[in-house]
Amino acid sequence: MVRKIRAKLVLQLRAEGLSGRAIAASQCMSRKSVRAVFDAADGTGIGWDDVAELEDEQVYARLFPGRGEHESVFAQPDWEQVHREMARVGVTLKLLHGEYLDATAAAGEPAMGYDRFCRTYQRHVLVTGAASRVGHKAGQSVEVDWSGPTMELINAVTGEVSKVFLFVGCLPFSRYAFCWPALDMRQESWLRAHVAMFDAFGGSVPRIVPDNLKTGVVKRPREGEIVLNDAYREMAGRYSAAVLPGRVRKPKDKASVENTVAHVATWVIAGLREQQFTTLPALATAISERMEAYNAEPFQKRPGSRTSVFDAEERPLLTPLPTVTYEISQWLYGRRVARNGHVSFARNFYSVPFAHIGATVDLRITARTLEIYHGSQRLSSHLLLPEGSVNEYRTNDADLPAGDRYQAWDAARVRAWAERIGPATVIVTRRIFESVPIQEQGLDPALAVLRLSRRFSAERVEAACALALTGRIRSPRYAHLQPILATGQDKTAGLRPPREEPAEQGGFVRGADYYAGGAR
Repeated sequence: MVRKIRAKLVLQLRAEGLSGRAIAASQCMSRKSVRAVFDAADGTGIGWDDVAELEDEQVYARLFPGRGEHESVFAQPDWEQVHREMARVGVTLKLLHGEYLDATAAAGEPAMGYDRFCRTYQRHVLVTGAASRVGHKAGQSVEVDWSGPTMELINAVTGEVSKVFLFVGCLPFSRYAFCWPALDMRQESWLRAHVAMFDAFGGSVPRIVPDNLKTGVVKRPREGEIVLNDAYREMAGRYSAAVLPGRVRKPKDKASVENTVAHVATWVIAGLREQQFTTLPALATAISERMEAYNAEPFQKRPGSRTSVFDAEERPLLTPLPTVTYEISQWLYGRRVARNGHVSFARNFYSVPFAHIGATVDLRITARTLEIYHGSQRLSSHLLLPEGSVNEYRTNDADLPAGDRYQAWDAARVRAWAERIGPATVIVTRRIFESVPIQEQGLDPALAVLRLSRRFSAERVEAACALALTGRIRSPRYAHLQPILATGQDKTAGLRPPREEPAEQGGFVRGADYYAGGAR
């Protein structure tokens, strides 16, 4: 056909001085085709200089405009609509062709047969459904997932069998793989697996591509932003990475790890099927050895192995690991701050800045610390109380409001309170502190005396202290003052007249010397 004539090549050889016969002989063309190119070029005035920068198809179109373009005489259906209908349940090409015949008959248009209808639809599907190969770049992403097949641990004492889940990570460029065992698939195991994976790689990558599991993705709406788990997002941020989950029911979005999971079943699970493991570290060591052998296995379709490609091309491009090791954390949401400015966790209490009393806060708990957040703002941080502690408080001085009222009690503050009541109370307080070997031991007894002023009045406490001092009690305490106040002795002490000793009447008494041998 004339369409296959390489018109640009013919014009180039003609410009170099070759004749039509020589061009046909050297390029295995017919002289008729070469002559057709010469005639078309002479008729349009086109030379080699005019088409030197054009593509072959453009040169052919300029020499033979409209040639080879065919338009079907049959009515063409809406092939996009046909393709959408084929996705519906029970719809076949035979059914759609029948509907097409009815439509063309009603419009009076020529209709194509069933065979041509099927071939044309197949051509449409091939063109519109063309797929492109996605090329992965080195050090850009890692795909992660849990393996479907599991392994087992046997308790050496009881013989109980425990299920072991396998975490699998794969770098798509080099196909370098990592496998890590866990006793469960909870969030803490999911995060620890990522930390172990990045440590094994010696660096991190900008993208983490997981599945839409609940330990990583809270919500994946059909439209809108993906809602990630806070702990997972925080871990990814620590390693300078972003979490980009694959689409729901689209395993091709992480095809590398899906393929690696199948390989792990052969290299790890089947390879270790004859061995029994009683501890998780022993199993992890055996899995690591099997994965080293798997990564060192030569490729079938390209030179090298996973390890060689990873070491040569991908490892230098990884993001350096953070200086401080990431701590696994969990989040507790919706905790209310009590009126005393503390929030409860594990039957203990931790302080929050007093301005947030009554607010709802979130807790981030690591192995050693507890952090309190209000939205994205961190309010306070505490060391966790020892395990087994109950009803104990952790209070930061910065969380308390200003003023002595909210500060811890000490001897100076106790004496200042006593001075506001009266001098007798000051003496009682001083004697309490003098009666104990350590000053802090006198805080509770002194405060017990002073707090009587809340139940009674300051004047009555002062009167009771004065009354107790007249009783020559060396160190009056709550046990001495409370009965005085309860019975009202402090009130009647002022009304009672002073006691007067009766005057002695009579003469003098002679001594023994007077009667001993004296005058009668």
